[in-house]
Amino acid sequence: MPWLSNEILDGGLDVLDVSGTRLDICDTGEPATYSAATTDGTDSLGYATCSIGAPEDAATGRKVVVAAITDGTVTETGTAGYYAITNGSDTLYATGVLSAPQAVTDTNTFTLTSFEITIPDPA
Repeated sequence: MPWLSNEILDGGLDVLDVSGTRLDICDTGEPATYSAATTDGTDSLGYATCSIGAPEDAATGRKVVVAAITDGTVTETGTAGYYAITNGSDTLYATGVLSAPQAVTDTNTFTLTSFEITIPDPA
């Protein structure tokens, strides 16, 4: 069974902590590219600046915590089912399913509770 030190697992999470600055809420199709994640009318329904904590222990590996968002900008009307985290200029770092789909309306604001992104320990 392989073993990896926390420093190895943290290497991937450090990219999110340092460079992940924009979170987009996306429609019910998980974005696969930066352009899809951040372009209005493609997958993005809105965006916010995000704050991501430093890597820390998780029950099953290492994690970062994405802080709650209270002032996201909605740019399209639809149902958000995914999030995407990018550097805000050209790189998609992470995507995932929202804890619950969220109906949003253009020009309103959106909120998200804090959530974790975990890299599990090797099996």
